[in-house]
Amino acid sequence: MKIQMKLKVKHILLGSALLLSGQACTDLTETPFDVIPTDQFGSTPQQQAALLGPLYSSLGDYFGRYAEFNTVTDEQVIPTRGGDWKDSDAWKRLKQHSWTPLGDDDKFNGMWTWCYNAITSINQQLNNPEITDVATKSELRALRAFYHYILLDHFRNVIIADKLGGDGPTQKTGAEVFAWIEKELKEVYPNLSETTGGAYYGRFNKYVADMTLAKLYINAEVYTGTPKWAEAKAECDIIINSGKYALSADFFSNFSTQNQSSKENILAVPYDASKRGGFNMNMRTLHYLSQLTYNTPQAPWNGYCTATEFYNSFKEGDNRKNMWIVGQQFSSDGKPLTDDGKPFIFTPEIPAFEMAAGPVARLAGARSQKYEIQRNGASNDQDNDFVIFRLGDAYLLRAEANLRLGKTTDAIKDVNIIRERAGTTPVTTLTLDGLLAERGFEMAWEYTRRQDLIRFGQFNKAWQFKTASPVFRNIFPIPLSQLQLNPNLKQNPGY
Repeated sequence: MKIQMKLKVKHILLGSALLLSGQACTDLTETPFDVIPTDQFGSTPQQQAALLGPLYSSLGDYFGRYAEFNTVTDEQVIPTRGGDWKDSDAWKRLKQHSWTPLGDDDKFNGMWTWCYNAITSINQQLNNPEITDVATKSELRALRAFYHYILLDHFRNVIIADKLGGDGPTQKTGAEVFAWIEKELKEVYPNLSETTGGAYYGRFNKYVADMTLAKLYINAEVYTGTPKWAEAKAECDIIINSGKYALSADFFSNFSTQNQSSKENILAVPYDASKRGGFNMNMRTLHYLSQLTYNTPQAPWNGYCTATEFYNSFKEGDNRKNMWIVGQQFSSDGKPLTDDGKPFIFTPEIPAFEMAAGPVARLAGARSQKYEIQRNGASNDQDNDFVIFRLGDAYLLRAEANLRLGKTTDAIKDVNIIRERAGTTPVTTLTLDGLLAERGFEMAWEYTRRQDLIRFGQFNKAWQFKTASPVFRNIFPIPLSQLQLNPNLKQNPGY
């Protein structure tokens, strides 16, 4: 049932691949009555829906791309443990905000090409004369706008790729890209579905568009210099008041291996360990010997952990603190584990970014179990779907918009709805710093932190292993590979 539900979209959408593969018939003496020629496929709503499958599959890379870049924030560290995770100091440069266009081109170009390759595939289908269904075309345009939003957020001055072809497309300002994304989403909005779940699980409906607009508006001052707090609030109102979503009583159920049933998740990337791999946070964060705890087929990689100060910001009694693994670890049969003769105890403290090989280095840093760690799996990948948008975030975005609009009472009400679910005490006063902290507790490792820190003016301050950084680091450099390919592109200031 789980796989059936989770992969329903992919089964429907990947149907096009199966239909198109039938064209490889080489027996020209027969007439294949069960094959649809390429130039005719897409003439019915069912076929048009099937064409969406490969276009949504690219969202499967969302987790991996964002997981790496989360290291630029105050919530994640990938320290060097002996020779492990040295990687030519790439993780150190990200942490210290000392990345360079030349030294880190692979990461920046990876994000850039992931987005534009997806956009190109969408444009190819939008250019298909056989696709006439307005709803299908609107959904494709919304997905295309979403990828442009990612590019805007990371690189700011990018290309608007709204058509196929053209040599050396021109670069636009952040304000121009913002306006285009807003226009696209507003134009297609009436034609998007209001259906949630089922065949629309993992797809763009009206509420995913609302959430994208809410993110666009809450960051409008960063992107364009002009705030749009009221517009952000209005989009959150639509989502919250729709009745289509509900806060899960159990916070962690939104991230379980069965989280496709969550009523809180607005947009999630469907993963399946055997049929659509790619979600492997367990491997990135757990210690090598954690294999004995969770019976994973291979030893994890012992990399990602949370920053000490960030871990310590979680208060006792807040059940969200249980997202972190600390303390003595045990084998699957309950025996206490040791690492090189020393008790296998995860400690929140990370004594240095670069540590000599040994148990101290290997056990440093609290590990993440926000996404339920799958036991006895047959693969390094997990079944959890990765959550991009959820209702809890919408409540906090609305709280922020209200607070910035001077509606503090309304903001406190929304924050306390979230805190009540977390089992922690309600707040009676609220500041921007307090709201940023609340977003950290609620949204940790959901990859909103970089955006949040920039919006709250905290991204450039000093924290563990990082001195204060210049403001130009708020956006990444245009990839060197792209500058070499397109003479119309200019590097972002400071690089």
